[in-house]
Order: sequence, then C-alpha cells, then structure tokens
Amino acid sequence: MNCSCMKISEMRQRPRRNRKSASIRAMVQETRLSLDQLIYPLFLVEEENAIIPIVSMPGINRWGIETMLKEITECVDLGITNFILFPAVDDAKKDTYASYSLDKDNFYLSAARRIKASFPEITLISDVAMDPYSSDGHDGLVINGEIVNDETLPILCAMAVAQAEAGFDLVGPSDMMDGRVGAIRDALDDAGYTQIGIMAYTAKYASAFYGPFRDALDSAPKLGDKKSYQMNPANVRESLIEAELDEMEGADFLMVKPALCYLDVIHVLKSNSNLPIAAYNVSGEYAMLKAAAERGWIDYKRAMPEMLLSIARAGADVILTYFAKEYAQSISES
Repeated sequence: MNCSCMKISEMRQRPRRNRKSASIRAMVQETRLSLDQLIYPLFLVEEENAIIPIVSMPGINRWGIETMLKEITECVDLGITNFILFPAVDDAKKDTYASYSLDKDNFYLSAARRIKASFPEITLISDVAMDPYSSDGHDGLVINGEIVNDETLPILCAMAVAQAEAGFDLVGPSDMMDGRVGAIRDALDDAGYTQIGIMAYTAKYASAFYGPFRDALDSAPKLGDKKSYQMNPANVRESLIEAELDEMEGADFLMVKPALCYLDVIHVLKSNSNLPIAAYNVSGEYAMLKAAAERGWIDYKRAMPEMLLSIARAGADVILTYFAKEYAQSISES
C-alpha cells in the first residue's frame, strides 16, 4: 500500500507518550478539581427535624436546622468547607415586600447563627433576593404588575445587612436588579460589615434549567416570567457589561448561572476579569444527569466528575454544585 504521509521514523511528536500510564496522565493533567473549589447548596425549612426529599432532585433534601447540622457535619468530615443556604418559606409568611426576610428571628437567620456557632471554620453564603419571601415569587418588588428596580434596592440592602449580622461570610445577590451590588456594598460598609464579601450573580440567565430548584423552594413567579431581569441565553457580550458593573460596584466574586450550557460565558469572564469566577452547576443540570444514570444510559461515576472538570476547565475558580457531597465521597472511597 502506498502511503503519502511522513515516514514513521520522522514522527518526532507522539502525544500518546504522555497518555501511556496513569501516573504520566496525572502528571500532565491541566485542570485539577479540589474540594476547596466546591460550594454545596443546602435547602432549609422551618421544621427543625425535617428531612424532605426533593423528587425532581434525587439525593437532595430539604433540611430542618437539627438535621442540617448533622448533614454539615458529614460534609465537613469529607472535606467540604463551603455552603450556600436557601430558605423554603411557607406561603403564610410571604408578602409583597418580603418582610419576613428582615425578621431577626426568622428561621433562616436563626439557622445561620446556629451553623456558624457550630462550624466557625466553614464559609457560609447567603441568598439575597426577594423571591423566597415574596408573595409574587419575583426577585424584585412588584408594583402594579411591574417588577421595579430602584424600589427593590433598599429591601435587598436591608436583607444583606440582616444576613451579615446573622453570621454569613458572603452575601449572594441573585436578583439581577441593576445597581444592587453597589447599593449592598454601601449598606454593608455603613453598618460596619466591611469584611463581608459579595458573591455577585453577574451573568444569571433566564434559563429552563432552574425547574427543580423552584420545586425545592416553591418560589416560581405567580405572574409573568423573569426575562425582564435575568439575561437572554443568546447573549455573551452582555455578560461583560454586567461583569464590569459588578466589579466597579464592589463585587468580590463574579458568578455565571447556569454553568454547563454557559461554559463559553465562564471562559469570557475568566479572560476579562481578575476577580474569582464562580459557576452554578444548577438543579436542572444535576437532575438530567441523575435521570440518565437511573435509566442506565450513562456511567454516573465517570460522568459526574467529568461535568465538574468541564466547568473548571472553562475557567471557573469556584463551583456551586449539588454533586459536592457525592464528589467528596468518591474521593474518600478512592
């Protein structure tokens, strides 16, 4: 057989040489994933001893504070040190102005105090948005059917200060209201919380992958949708506008949400900012992998870390993921 390619003896570069053994592959691995990079989301309910499975997120539960403390203990023993806390609030406690979020004795703030007293070494991150507490189910204040921006900011500021007082290490404005990072930074500084960081949801898209999360918190909008404040999935350059604003206003982290369908956005922000980039591996991304694994369509033990690696490879310094505990368990077992 005639062959026009180079002679075998002339093949100086053989990339397969660096793949021939596990030890060599490990030595030249470009992207590494550590537990220090992961943030584990936890869902909190008022009933102190509750363990309520979330049907659309197999393996994930709503916890009461007593059971959550046990869950955190298990996670800390596995090496997980970062957690973000979301409240599932009863409808009876919701109103237009999200007033319950500012009650110093509400179960969310009380739980933060308990958690930080029990685990002072962990990083505990809050959620700053009206939707868990709003009777309208929106991240901003609704007046006459309109989601208003500027009138929402004082509510978010008061919420962030209350969360700082409760012991959260970072506040996470997830609402996508214009100017909220700067307003919250000023409010925290004025209240003496200059050391409390802001993990800004910088590029939060109006995504179809949030469904199971809304099941977990029962926080779907009661009218309309969130497209007037969350970003259009078609846009990348717009994320640079949001990133520049958040950075100027005092953000300490820039987040992309969701992660898997927005790896290009993660890469763009990483290439254009010196701030740490966080990415939220959201509930729908978790659920679809779990569903495929349950049907035997995919090797879960291989696919799960591959998914996390892809997010880190795109440029995420920090990954919020429901896989955190299972990933830590897999490391412990290996």
